[in-house]
Amino acid sequence: MLQSQSTDIAEPMVLRRVVKAYGGGGRKTPVVLDGIDLTLHDGEIVAILGQPGCGKSTLLRIIAGLIPTTTGDVLYRGQHVTGPMPGIAMVFQSFALFPWLTVMENVAFGLEAQGVPTAERRERSLKAIELIGLDGYENAYPKELSGGMRQRVGFARALVVDPDILLLDEPFSALDVLTAETLRSDLMDLWTERKIPTRGIVFVSHNIHEAVEVSDRIVVLAPHPGRVRADIRITLPHPRDPESEAFKSIVDDIYRQLAVGMVRAHSLAHRPEQIGIAHRLPPAGVQPLLGLIDAIDEPPFNGQGDLADVAENEALEMDRLLILIEAMQLLGFATVNDMSVSLTREAGGFRDADIQERKRIFGEHVLRHVPLIRHIRQVLTDRADNAAPEGRFLAELQDHVSPEDAQAILDLAINWARYAELFSYDYDSGILSLDPPE
Repeated sequence: MLQSQSTDIAEPMVLRRVVKAYGGGGRKTPVVLDGIDLTLHDGEIVAILGQPGCGKSTLLRIIAGLIPTTTGDVLYRGQHVTGPMPGIAMVFQSFALFPWLTVMENVAFGLEAQGVPTAERRERSLKAIELIGLDGYENAYPKELSGGMRQRVGFARALVVDPDILLLDEPFSALDVLTAETLRSDLMDLWTERKIPTRGIVFVSHNIHEAVEVSDRIVVLAPHPGRVRADIRITLPHPRDPESEAFKSIVDDIYRQLAVGMVRAHSLAHRPEQIGIAHRLPPAGVQPLLGLIDAIDEPPFNGQGDLADVAENEALEMDRLLILIEAMQLLGFATVNDMSVSLTREAGGFRDADIQERKRIFGEHVLRHVPLIRHIRQVLTDRADNAAPEGRFLAELQDHVSPEDAQAILDLAINWARYAELFSYDYDSGILSLDPPE
């Protein structure tokens, strides 16, 4: 299990005051994780939940030794983690298979990197492939497999090294519901029947019900920057009934903890001077965002609704709803109090507005609340040709965040600004420009 404030280095995994930041460390340098103190004990399955952008995957990669901390210590069985460690294996959301290698070769890749002899590699790989239910596909290539089968290869590749700790980064999210349920059930059978030597599992999830169904402890991260918001022990016996009152009570508690994080995001929206150009924008498309505003503005909510009721009424997964509502808060269109979301007076302006008026309202709000869009607009205005390459802004963002995050932030800013007709973007040339005056 994960437990805050532990200093016992004899435990399988200990994180002490872990901080992860990007850039030069200035006042506006984004901090992804801030002061994480967690301990992983033997024999537990732990889920890490939180809003998108709260640092869940970053935390998992730090535990795996794939990225370094900025400050703080990570200890595995008393040894400092400074890179990938024997005994720790990870399964990724994106399968991450080598397309030019067969199933057997993909599974054996880690063993080969460890210098395991050929005969032993083959024996252990065949055993892992059989264990995960892929008998007969040893010589198939990834392109010949379904998504669920490819993820099984990912699990086999992780399990073949006999991991002490297994890390899972949303391993079921790219699969359809039935395939995800089957694979999750098979993994749990391997765990409960002790068919694998793994002594601890930590998994990142966006699915609250999934986390409550399988885990012994749930850690909820608050966003901007990522901190431990709650550490919840689940003592319900297995198998767990999602329709039971006890199960629903835990789910509601997690929703409430996530809502607390959104309240903080709302306070940032009213203090834009405290967020820099590299502030991680919630990845919400304009049309889903405006569609949710319209839905909350109409019956049965009439401008205010319970988060769970809104999610059910609009058939939205809770993580998707949180993204949209965080964007609404950031732009000044909504407030959140406990488990209730309320539209602001400004959001009411969309009610009877035509498309051009909607664009104008949206444009005013993104300029007021999103420093990056305001910055791009000012740069384009100041230039003689009213144009600039996207690389100019990516370079600025990369002073504060990773290249991947910089691209994601800029892409979303462009998407929002283009809808509001604040500036244009040419995909072929990568040039941003002000629209020519009519």
